[in-house]
Amino acid sequence: MTLTTEVLRAGIARINDRIGPIGDEMNDLDGRLGDGDLGVTLVNGFRNMAKAADKMPEDVGMALFEAAKAMTAVSGSSFGTLMATALMAAGKSVKGKTHVEWAVTADLLQTAQDAMIARGGASLGDKTVLDSINAIIEAVKGEDAPAALLDKSEVAANLSLEAFKDKPNKIGRARVYAEKSIGLEDPGMAAMVRLIGALRI
Repeated sequence: MTLTTEVLRAGIARINDRIGPIGDEMNDLDGRLGDGDLGVTLVNGFRNMAKAADKMPEDVGMALFEAAKAMTAVSGSSFGTLMATALMAAGKSVKGKTHVEWAVTADLLQTAQDAMIARGGASLGDKTVLDSINAIIEAVKGEDAPAALLDKSEVAANLSLEAFKDKPNKIGRARVYAEKSIGLEDPGMAAMVRLIGALRI
């Protein structure tokens, strides 16, 4: 089994089916440290991706481009922009391929992370979703089994979320809360955990 546009469509559909409660939870969490719109971004973004999924081309790279366009069409938030940036970067690296081996997952995530850092200006250690992605990259290197990739990604995202909970946010609107952010989960990191969990059948 490889990553194909059909697999991508199925993943988007699975998350979209479960995004409502996740959105409510993320709005609440984000409201403590930011604008309180992360859940709205996720709900609108995945619903729009689901609408666009049937027309996504078999070229996986181009399908990821379409997913990015669907996100940006309904979200002007910083998280939505970063998600779209990640999808575009990953799409560019596999453009022209209809089947992508799961073993390159870590490489795709690294490409996405590099693009997000360049676009958003955050650094590893700032207590953002980048720290979750970094933990996942390290956890899935060399893994080519889809089930194991999901398991390892979920464990890594949870461990990262917990590890950074008692640290202050260092960038974005949450930075304003400084010491008050200690003890609170970063909304983006929490979202990563929920989205990975939503992919489970």
